[in-house]
Formats: sequence, structure tokens, C-alpha cells
Amino acid sequence: MANMSKIQDKLAILPALPGCYLMKNKDNEIIYVGKAKRLKNRVRQYFVGAHDFKTTRLVSNIDDFEYIVTGSEKEALLLEINLIKKHTPPYNIMFMDDKTYPYIKLTKEKAPVLRVVRNTKDKRAQYFGPFPNSGAAWDTMKLLNQLYPLRKCKHLPKKACLYYHLGQCLAPCEKEIDEKVYDDMVVGIRKFLKGDVKDILLKLKKEMYEASEEMAFEKAQEKLNLIHAIEHVTSKQQIDFKDQKDRDVFGYYVDKGYISIQGFFIRGGKLLERELSVQPLFEDEQDAFISFILQYYEKNPLPQEILLPNNCDIEHLQEILSDAKITQPMRGDKLKLVEMVLENAKNVHKQKFELVERKENRREEAMKELCELLHKEIHRIEIFDNSHISGTFNVSGMVVYKDGEPSKKDYRTFRLGEYVSDLDSMKEVIYRRYFRILKEQGNFPDLLIVDGGALQIDAAKEIIEALEVPVMICGLVKDNHHHTANLMDINGKIIPVKRDSSLFFFLTQMQDEVHRFAITYHRKLRKKAMTKSILDEVDGIGEVRKKEIWKQFKSLKKLKEATVKDLCSVLPEKVAKNLYDVLHNIDQK
Repeated sequence: MANMSKIQDKLAILPALPGCYLMKNKDNEIIYVGKAKRLKNRVRQYFVGAHDFKTTRLVSNIDDFEYIVTGSEKEALLLEINLIKKHTPPYNIMFMDDKTYPYIKLTKEKAPVLRVVRNTKDKRAQYFGPFPNSGAAWDTMKLLNQLYPLRKCKHLPKKACLYYHLGQCLAPCEKEIDEKVYDDMVVGIRKFLKGDVKDILLKLKKEMYEASEEMAFEKAQEKLNLIHAIEHVTSKQQIDFKDQKDRDVFGYYVDKGYISIQGFFIRGGKLLERELSVQPLFEDEQDAFISFILQYYEKNPLPQEILLPNNCDIEHLQEILSDAKITQPMRGDKLKLVEMVLENAKNVHKQKFELVERKENRREEAMKELCELLHKEIHRIEIFDNSHISGTFNVSGMVVYKDGEPSKKDYRTFRLGEYVSDLDSMKEVIYRRYFRILKEQGNFPDLLIVDGGALQIDAAKEIIEALEVPVMICGLVKDNHHHTANLMDINGKIIPVKRDSSLFFFLTQMQDEVHRFAITYHRKLRKKAMTKSILDEVDGIGEVRKKEIWKQFKSLKKLKEATVKDLCSVLPEKVAKNLYDVLHNIDQK
């Protein structure tokens, strides 16, 4: 907390009104967003009295703060969620993108289509889920596409594709399909996704017996496989609620400065369980819990009912999520569900707490060791890695770590000029990166790490000094096996790093991450260029046909797996044969 006098001046004029406050670090980055019934009282609490370790760490990084007055607590809560969504502050409880759930989307078109999605904002579609994982969602959609011949294409092609010939599409691109046919399929799909599979199972069993009696054993086996697939997909734990409403149940457990949040989702009488979050807690536990729920429904559709523990204040939550009924049950089966989710949150906490705490402690130890070795406070680190193949596709990747955590929103890729040497590539990317920050008056990192020794450090030093920017430089020195060994300072002096230390593992992690990021970008460009050149080699394929090919086959891998017959779904036979020959000769060159 480097600016206490300025902070004290601002504390003195804080209003006793509802609103939001934004805590900032020395780089003017927002590190925490909170809401308050009375700003004056809440914000002052951070800077007076004793706190636990985690809150003390947050306060130590606060250099300044802002506040926004709102008309009510409800407005403050809504503003808080929007600010968290906009700034993703590192000390807030976050509903992370990688924890969103898959849904099956049924479009409301003349010729409807099924998709597995995570974004549920399209109001012109119906959504079913959430599914506990993407595998379950894809298995269900694959099964439905076998049962109901909906169209598969994102956009209707000019003529029938392979799916029509396989009996998995009615070819609305060529044929006029009676609306009732699709309406009946949609009704069947909705019943299936709501758990009502009796009719479809009876129909399949009847078809299986008929095929068996006609000695069409292969067809009978297909029907049996579908029956088993349906039973597998729908064999989830059943909850006996006669109204069959969609319900979400949330609960949390707090211990030792961490909060575990758990969610159960009931769809069509089936209970889907999913652990949501185990995170450090820097705020009031109820505020964190309510904030998490609101963030969750920013990205997921509301059910008919939400069940919550009865110790939560749900007044403003109900006003905001007005399309769902929020219930705090006191008795009966609903209370048992809430108690179950609370017990699960407690059990998950006990199972995961040590792993999460150990990871965070190791990160903190690594940053502490780094600061002590370099005699400087380090918060933001940038590290670069270059990639090319025989001088072609010359690229660089930059990854960013903030307080020991990767900040993926700050990662950057660079397409470099003609390859001359690794050192010239390093000079180019460093110049481009820091000249831009200089031009845009952005924040420089506390530390720039180059992947290499004295030569790489000198190359970076030349650019940094020419630009006159305040960036410390270190190199990652490798051993004979090309593994991380030690740090090297700007003067070429080795800074030993113990191989069993948290810092050693942290440096190795950064090195692996930047290499992965750079090589992934490099391969993406190579694949794109190779794909383009393959199609350009085939007579009869122009820009229109290229678009049709990628619309149908999506990737080079699927294109290579296609037969001539498959390719004929978008190309004349002669051109399809030419493309097939080119694709399969390429692997032999």
C-alpha cells in the first residue's frame, strides 16, 4: 500500500451511500471490485484494524481506489457484476469461462438443427441442459441425430449431401418438406431431452423385433444399439418431483479463507451434479456467493426455480432474477436437496482445499523468491519465445504472468519479418511490443524474461536502452538437456535457482507455457498456408468452391478422410477425383 496519504484523504470524503468501489494497484489496474450499503463504512474497514492473511495481501497491493454511488443496494449489486465482468479483477470470486456448461440448442427454423453450445443468448432457439460435461452433450446430440433426420449443415447447400444418402437428413436443400414432419420431430426431441423416452423405446423395440423376424439381423442390431445408447444417456439419478420443473440448487462452504460453491441441476426429473468452484475468499461470504450466482446466470439460462440456503439474503437477487422463483425451503424434499448440496460443498472443500492451498502457496513462495533474488518487487512478468521452420513462418509468442498467475487475456502473438537470425527476431518483437506500449502510454512489465543467455539478453538490452523504457531484463539459462537451469541478470551474471524450489518450478512452467503458445500459433499459420496451397493446386476449384468445401468438411483432417463419393457432395466428379489425388499424394511427397 504505497499511497496511504492519498488513500486517507479519499476515505475522509467517502459518502454514507450505497455504491461500488474499485481497488487499484500501482499500475492503475483494477484488482478488486466490491459493493456496499454504505461506502464510507465498508471501504474504511480495509484500512483499519487487523485482517486475515489473504485480506492483508489484498490491502498491501492497493495503491488507490475509486467509487461509484448508486441509487440503491440493488443497483450496486448489478453494477458490481458488470464491473467484475468488464475488468475480471484477480481478487474477486469469478465464474470462470472454462466452467461454463454445455447445452443442446434446437433452432426455431423451418428446417431446424441441433448444436452443442455454451452460449445461450440466442432467443430464436430452445436450450436443453446444462449437461455435466461436453461428452454427455455430444453423445446425446449424436444419438438424437440418429433418431431424427434433422439437417446437419449450418447453411443449406445447393444440393443434397452425404447425410441425405445415409438417411440422416431429409434434404430440405432440394426437397419441400411438410412442416408437420419437422414439427413432429421437434416434439419428439423435446420429449427426449426432458427425459420422456418411453415412446421412442417402444418404437425401437417394435422395429427391432420386426427386423429380427424378417431375419434382417444387422438392422435389428442397429436398433438394439440405439436402445442401449438411449438407456445409457438417460440413466441418471432420478429425483421424484411430480411437477418435473427445471431447478437449480446452490450451496457453499467456507473454511480457512477459501470458499467452495456447489451446484445441482435438475432437468426432466434427472439430477446433474457439478462442482463449481474452490477459490480464495477476500470478501463477505454471502456477498461472494450471491455475486457468483449472478455471474453464473449472465452466461446460462434461468430455470423455473432456484433453491438456496435459508441463511442468504435473497431480496435483491430475486428482484434481479425475476424470471425465476427463488426459494429457501424449510422442510420436505427441497430442503433435503439444499442440505445435500451444502454437504457436497463441504466434502469437496475438504478434498480440494489442500491441493488449491498448496498451489497458491507455491505461487506465493515463487514470487517471493524471485523478488528477493532480483531485489525488486515483481508483479507483472512478460516472456517471449520465437518459432520458425527453416526461416519460414517466422513468429513470436508473448505470455504474461501477474502475481504468479498466467493472464491469458494479455497474451499476444506476432508475425515477424523475413528471418535473419534468432537474435534479430528477438529484437524485432521486443521493439514492436515496447514501442507500442510507449506510444499508447501503457503499463510496462516489472520484468522481461528472454529465453536464453548472454547473447539474447544483450539483444533485448539493446532495444530496451534505445527505447529508454523502465524494464528489468533476465534470461532463462538452460542446461545441456535444454531444460531450465538458472537465471542470468542483465550483466551476464548467473543467479542460481535451487532445483527443488518453488521458483524453479515456476520458471519451468513459464518456459513451457510460452513455448506452447508460440508453437501453437506457428502451426496454425503453417496449417492455414498448407490448406490454401493444396486447394490452389487443384484444377476446377475457385473461391466459391473453396468456401463450399470448408463449409462441408470444416478441417484438413476431415477433408483427407473423405472419399471421392463424399467430395462429390460439393464438387463435380472429375474435380473431386483431382482433389482426392492431390490430398493423398501430398502425404507421399
